[in-house]
Amino acid sequence: MVKVVGSFSALFTAVLVFLTGNGLLNTLLSTRLAMEGYPMAVTGIVLSCYFAGLLAGSTVCYRPIQRVGHIRAFTIFAAGTTATTLLHGLWATPVAWGVLRFLCGITTFGMYMVIESWLNECTESRYRGRIFSIYIALSYLGIGIGQQLLNVGDVGSNDLFIVAGVIFALCLVPVSATEGIHPRLPERKKVSFSRVFRATPIGMLGSMSAGLTNSAFFAMMPAVCTSIGMSHSQLAWIMSAAVFSGLTAQWAVGAVSDRFDRTLVLVVIAAAIAIVSGWIFVGQVTTYRLLVLKMGLLGALVFAVYPVSVARAHDVFEGKDTVAVSGSLLFAYSVGACASPLLASGLMTLLKSPLGLFAFWFLVNASLALVTLYLLKREKVEVVAVEDQVSFVPMKRSSPVVMAMDPRNEPQSEA
Repeated sequence: MVKVVGSFSALFTAVLVFLTGNGLLNTLLSTRLAMEGYPMAVTGIVLSCYFAGLLAGSTVCYRPIQRVGHIRAFTIFAAGTTATTLLHGLWATPVAWGVLRFLCGITTFGMYMVIESWLNECTESRYRGRIFSIYIALSYLGIGIGQQLLNVGDVGSNDLFIVAGVIFALCLVPVSATEGIHPRLPERKKVSFSRVFRATPIGMLGSMSAGLTNSAFFAMMPAVCTSIGMSHSQLAWIMSAAVFSGLTAQWAVGAVSDRFDRTLVLVVIAAAIAIVSGWIFVGQVTTYRLLVLKMGLLGALVFAVYPVSVARAHDVFEGKDTVAVSGSLLFAYSVGACASPLLASGLMTLLKSPLGLFAFWFLVNASLALVTLYLLKREKVEVVAVEDQVSFVPMKRSSPVVMAMDPRNEPQSEA
């Protein structure tokens, strides 16, 4: 296994570097918008453009990869991401940043696709699950490290845009130094969204709720911390606490969801998010230590909703159409992610409080818990026995390509 992991060292390095730059840039932009005094609604609109770009990338990034190959395509996407990152410092206006965030979303999606299809193509079946887990762990690690880089320069200047641009440029080094193989993109399998929703409404609604919650965290939480007077160092640790606890908790949540009814596990997680979020909003928690602790708890819960929802969907489909179904769930997540900054900032404006973000999380997750219980009570969903549930797999939002590496896809390929 050590030898196998070593063979992917270049790609794993690219993943870590890429997500470190991405984690820094996303937090930096939200913080700068708050520092410049723009209304929360403006911040929400600008930052939602990135998620719209990710969604658009799912339709436009296949063609350049197929035409010029993975290494050249990665060079194009990495160069584009570097350029758009540096241009943020040149044109510091909401309109310009909205356009640049959209373009950056497209190029970022392309980088995801190249790396994930490369890993998928070159991973032997028996190692697929472990390589997948390492990839997910490195993704969270990179995002968490990126939060700490907020402390290496002046947030009010262009220094950190330059740092983020340099980091994205460094992604080119390990990939360009790799031997020139040409992995195939996994075949895109179409599936009816209505069919997936009818079969597993809980999986679809859970994925969309995860998009609404997670996107609001990355887009709006830095602005919230800045608005309530947190220093940049404190902001970095608050964000890192949530990301790292989200990573470590996924394995614990997976162990629980494999032993109990996964639908009820999702209800408990959503209800817990609603309770903690409501507690923060009502109590108006603004002290640093309390916020770090509570965001660590929220991170452990928030980042578990999507993988549990995906696992719940696969319980119903039993390995059939794994990649296509996962793609549908990812699309539902992406729709929620696009709308989330707009809806969250709108509620924050309506409540005239930056802590309205926690009221938004309360509403989203309380609704998910109640709707899921209603569907169960009315027998609107298929009940799956615990012993028939598929194995839980830690996940994060990236591109549909990584779904081909999902270990739950193996029984299908072996059949």
